[in-house]
Amino acid sequence: MTQDNGTHLTRRFVERFGQTPRLYRAPGRVNLIGEHTDYNDGFVMPAAIGFHARVGIAARRDRKLIVHSRDFEETVELDLDHLPDSRSGRWPDYVVGIATMLTGAGHRLSGANLLLEGDVPQGAGLSSSASVEVAVGYALLAVSNETIHRDELALLCQRAENEFVGARCGIMDQFVSCHGKSGCALLLDCRSLAFRPVRLPEDGRIVLCNTMVKHSVAGGEYNKRRAECEQGVAFLSKRWPAVRALRDVSAADLDACEHELPGTILRRCRHVVSENARVLRAAAALDRGDLEALGTLMKESHKSLRDDFEVSCPELDLMVELSEQIKGTYGARMTGGGFGGCTVNLVQTGRVAYFKQTVREAYQRSMGHRPEIYDCTAADGAGDVEDD
Repeated sequence: MTQDNGTHLTRRFVERFGQTPRLYRAPGRVNLIGEHTDYNDGFVMPAAIGFHARVGIAARRDRKLIVHSRDFEETVELDLDHLPDSRSGRWPDYVVGIATMLTGAGHRLSGANLLLEGDVPQGAGLSSSASVEVAVGYALLAVSNETIHRDELALLCQRAENEFVGARCGIMDQFVSCHGKSGCALLLDCRSLAFRPVRLPEDGRIVLCNTMVKHSVAGGEYNKRRAECEQGVAFLSKRWPAVRALRDVSAADLDACEHELPGTILRRCRHVVSENARVLRAAAALDRGDLEALGTLMKESHKSLRDDFEVSCPELDLMVELSEQIKGTYGARMTGGGFGGCTVNLVQTGRVAYFKQTVREAYQRSMGHRPEIYDCTAADGAGDVEDD
């Protein structure tokens, strides 16, 4: 994705549509810890990052949405009264999905012209799709003079992804895109949606290392992992009726069923149960400024994702290994759905430049292609571009 400032987006909108737009943006996210726990009603600790989807929008007199994507250099025309009822497998699905969910929830949307652009790296596990959903939903509501609670917007964007796009994601991505807070991660309870900001340390920087790999199995395997977790819940709820999700299962519960659960299902459940505990311990470590403890938890998380949940890949494992060898790295782990994409690293502030150069060169020597490495700050959630 490509992006520049609001002045340029305004100019391009005027050139294309002959109107002066209102500008909105929504960020991507990185998850510090708590992977594949959100759709199990568990705990996560993501941060919004300073990469955004941006939308220029202006009202129309009719019921049409005319949407141009600068990233794909393509325009689509939609009728709000006759939106497509099946997905195309392409970028307009995100626009159609959120428009469908908003109208279905009783929000009266106005026709509008939209110009979309962004710089959230695609296919990198940084929630470029959620940033588009939230930015478009926020813009459509604003131009239609409709109000909504950010929790509801996040839930409707999640439904768009689940029910229209076809990816069975949890609530984390859309929630932090709505609620992100500058300088903080969010400790989020994905069952109740209760959250609190967790201040990130001044001595540690978030550095994302993009392997530049996205394996084709990722989409299907993601949904398969969710189904395997549901199989575990179905088994465990027969023994403990109060179990509604893996959130309700303890390590002792799993130990008691160790020889009854199929091996694969046991490993999937063990990752989720142990990861929930790690998230809470990680938040406590940040609260007391213990970056060494946080780094240990990140290392344990990656091992669990690699061995029990089996969503890592050689490129991610190598990137973590290279990062851990560098002095000043507190912790490293894969982030996102898996099978490629990025690692998240917490690096001592004064060592970031050395870290980036060393990892880039070592990874390129081993894999034969150059990774992208991003030095990030935690950002605010969706809002007006003028708020940046």
